[in-house]
Parts: sequence; C-alpha cells; structure tokens
Amino acid sequence: MALTQLDANAALIVIDLQQGIVNLPVASPAAPVVAKAASIARAFRETKRPVVLVNVDAGAPGRTDGGIAQVPQDPSFKAFVPELEQAPTDHVVTKKRWGAFQTTDLDRTLRGLNVEQVVILGIATSIGVESTARYASELGYNVVLVTDAMADLKADAHENSIKNIFPRLGETTSTEEILATIG
Repeated sequence: MALTQLDANAALIVIDLQQGIVNLPVASPAAPVVAKAASIARAFRETKRPVVLVNVDAGAPGRTDGGIAQVPQDPSFKAFVPELEQAPTDHVVTKKRWGAFQTTDLDRTLRGLNVEQVVILGIATSIGVESTARYASELGYNVVLVTDAMADLKADAHENSIKNIFPRLGETTSTEEILATIG
C-alpha cells in the first residue's frame, strides 16, 4: 500500500455499487465495501472533491464463451445503494461496458474539472474496477485503488487484480489511509 499523495482535485469513482450488483454472490461480503465507499464519498464531498457514481445497465455486444451479458432492465437493478447518500453534486455515469470511461462522458467531465488523479473502488474488482483503472491509466490519470473497498465474484480474480495488476496501474491504499490523508 503506497499512497504518496491525494491531490486537492482528486475525483472518487465508485464502480457499480447498485442494488443489482451488491446483491450478487460476491466472494466476500458486499456490506463492508458499501460502508467503506460511503465513508470515502462523504469525505470527498466534505472537501469539495468530485464524486462519480457509476452504474451499469447493459453489457458489451459480441460473442464470448460466456455468452452475451444480460443486464436486468428493472430500474431497481441499477439504483445506487442508499448508503452512498447520492448528492446533487455527484456526477452519475451509466455505463454499457465493463469500464466507466468507454462510451461515456467521464473523461470529458473529469478534464473539465481539472482532475488529474482518480480514486477507484467498488464491485467487481476484476471487471468494472480493473477496466476503469486500466483506461484511466492509459488516459494519463494518476490512479489510486482502495483495495479494501472492493469485492469480486471470485476470490482468485480479486487477488490477481490486487496483487498483479493494480500495482502496475497506480497506487494501492486502504480506506483508513485515504480517510486519514483527507483529514
């Protein structure tokens, strides 16, 4: 865990903490992830840093061995969990791919706010979180990954992302460290 600094204009990106995703059978309980994300979101809002809430309402087209991803169209599926306390100042991104940057206005929004650093957390570690982190890194953002505020459908996928991928994309940290840094 190596957070060197938190920029004054860092943005928090919360991935898929929506009713339909947190109710999936993740490898570790979703409730602690939600609680940690909510505390970080509150701290970002209190310090006037941008908060981006991301949900998913579709899957990428194309043939895969796993079949085409079907996302339920019930509006409650994509509703953010109430613990996040969605605020009017939050930027909402509804994605149709794994990552939050592709086919959305997220990059344009962040650049318009002069954001150079993104703090990413959510579910699922190896899917939405990792895809968003990869793209953010490729776009030149300083990436921070809050590893104890993440969960995945598979424990080994979660561990692979945290141990092998994230250190190559940015800095990893904990909820406690990020909250202490915010002050």
